[in-house]
Amino acid sequence: MRNRWSESELLELVSTYPGLPVELTAKIYSSRLLAQEPSLILHGGGNTSVKAQGQNFFGEPLDCLYVKASGFDLSTLTPEGIPALDLAALQRYKQVEKMDDQRMTNELRRHLLDPQAANPSIEALVHAFIPAQSVDHTHADAVLTLCCQEGGKALLEATLPGFVVVDYVEAGFPLAKAVQKALEAHPKARGLVLAWHGIITWGATARESYDLMIEAVGLAEEKIRSLTQSPLPEASAEELEEATKRIKLLSPLLRGLLSQLSGGKRWVLLPLIEAPVLALVNRHLDALVSGPLTPDHLIRTKALPMALADLDVVDPSLARERIKEALERYQKEYETYYDRQAGRLEEQLERFDSLPRMILVPGIGAIAVGPNARHGQIALDILRQTLVTKGQILGMGKNFLGLTEDHLFDMEYRGLQHYKLRHQTHLSMVGRVALVTGAAGAIGSGICHELAQEGAQVIFTDLAGENLERVGQMFLAQYPTQVFCHPMDVTSEASIQACFDAVVSRYGGLDLLVINAGLAYVSKLEEMELARFQLLERVNVEGTLLMLKLGAKHLKTQGCGGDMVLVSTKNVFSPSASFGAYSATKAGAHQLARIASLELADSDIRVNMVSPDGVFSDDDKVKSGLWATVGPDRMKARGLDEKGLERYYQDRNLLKARVTARHVGKAVLFFATRQTPTTGATIPVDGGLPDATPR
Repeated sequence: MRNRWSESELLELVSTYPGLPVELTAKIYSSRLLAQEPSLILHGGGNTSVKAQGQNFFGEPLDCLYVKASGFDLSTLTPEGIPALDLAALQRYKQVEKMDDQRMTNELRRHLLDPQAANPSIEALVHAFIPAQSVDHTHADAVLTLCCQEGGKALLEATLPGFVVVDYVEAGFPLAKAVQKALEAHPKARGLVLAWHGIITWGATARESYDLMIEAVGLAEEKIRSLTQSPLPEASAEELEEATKRIKLLSPLLRGLLSQLSGGKRWVLLPLIEAPVLALVNRHLDALVSGPLTPDHLIRTKALPMALADLDVVDPSLARERIKEALERYQKEYETYYDRQAGRLEEQLERFDSLPRMILVPGIGAIAVGPNARHGQIALDILRQTLVTKGQILGMGKNFLGLTEDHLFDMEYRGLQHYKLRHQTHLSMVGRVALVTGAAGAIGSGICHELAQEGAQVIFTDLAGENLERVGQMFLAQYPTQVFCHPMDVTSEASIQACFDAVVSRYGGLDLLVINAGLAYVSKLEEMELARFQLLERVNVEGTLLMLKLGAKHLKTQGCGGDMVLVSTKNVFSPSASFGAYSATKAGAHQLARIASLELADSDIRVNMVSPDGVFSDDDKVKSGLWATVGPDRMKARGLDEKGLERYYQDRNLLKARVTARHVGKAVLFFATRQTPTTGATIPVDGGLPDATPR
């Protein structure tokens, strides 16, 4: 555990926030330092505070507690994420013996200096009851490793002199009271270890509490090293290579069954194929099917992982049956667990779904399951931390010791946890994985924007090169957890399959394919170059055929339906002179999509088309490849400049509408969200062109 403190970095931050008390700026700095260590803090975990002087409404000095707000991340902490509360008012709650979560939340908000500020951490009273100026609380892996085994309390006391070990108590007001009593009994304590929870350090300054945290965790790490009897082996390169092959076969089957068993909901699967994890799961599966390191993880992981052993992925039908049996068994066990404990619920809470969030698979490693990639990544990081920590305990010759079922249930079915889930954004494409071809062009990027805004994981594909990299980076900056860029040539079956394999390895599977890549060519028939026509045929027709073919194969394997949308054109219905190559090849693609809708309907795979005309970019940074080809000829023929040509296309439709790429994206979204039972249909996106109306 390395001490990262830098006085020069602190001074730089002080200059960034000149109006803040120096003590508060120092606490923001130390909080960010703590969050740089994944072995201390993961994904918004932990909380910190500092006691400093503020001002009341009348400008009079007031002793305040500045504590991290709920939902904020220490790694990016700013003044808005560490609101001030009236310290004296908070300390009066030492007189209270019992308080439920809702009442505590109300009381904390009552004492905020700014009533519009974010909710203080659930541990705000813990920080208020500790008399030191600066307080840090983390979920250090090393401390949990020593705690989560028989004799853990004695081991921690011997490892961390001056620290008091507090038996497990539910977070919130019960923990605040336990901390109060521990400090009353041990007024000279240097810090606290909270069993199955974490570690608290304090000091007169932010640096003192930070230094003590690093020192204490370093001592715990050294103790683990000294007690390790046999470091666990790591999987070989050959085992890892085989696991990578197996996950491509397993994930679509697993993802499809998860969807079927959750009424059609889509899940993102993130594999954990790493040498230490694979070795652990291969050799110690039974020991790993146990509870979490801390109940704080339950909202992401559930109480227990699911084991998926003896799996033969070579035979898909046998593998599917084996996976289904394991999932149904897990569901039944979860429902039984809920029924055993539900009678103790103090408030009526809806039961969570009974599907696993962590799956252990010998021969592969582990898989995290999430409603989208962001939440899946959190589950993945917790899963890795949990397995590595349990592996360290096994290496010490000990067995993992977790909390009892009633403690786990109380944390999982706690009103505050349900409140967090209820207030997550419910977008129409959350959990769905969409692949868009030709994404680096105007129409493709417009489609990607609409899908990403509705929560989809978007696979941004186009030919390899500067355009894909440039536009892809723009999307990654705007949707960092939702966009995955991958080069793909739609005329190459191997290239398409490689892209599909990459998507399966990253997310588990696909739900929507948007076939948008295409080429245009301006030429009269009598002057047409056959080679140029054949190039359009390869991209527009054969590319569509290959996407339909491989997409159908994948979606059928997944077994939970899916959607394919072809970006067609008004030229299918109303072709233009000197545009025969484009009109003919797009008509061929359109017809293939219609046939696919007939052939795939019994697998609940819907195939539909959108038919735009004269689409202009929503963003000057992303130009249309089609217009780069045909625009100059059209402008020359009509004696117009670029803006004039745009007005021409706008004026020729019935609605006099400027048709943009985002409009095409909305039409794709209509089909992808299945608002009507429709397949084999075409939506015109052209402002109204009677000659181009599908018929």
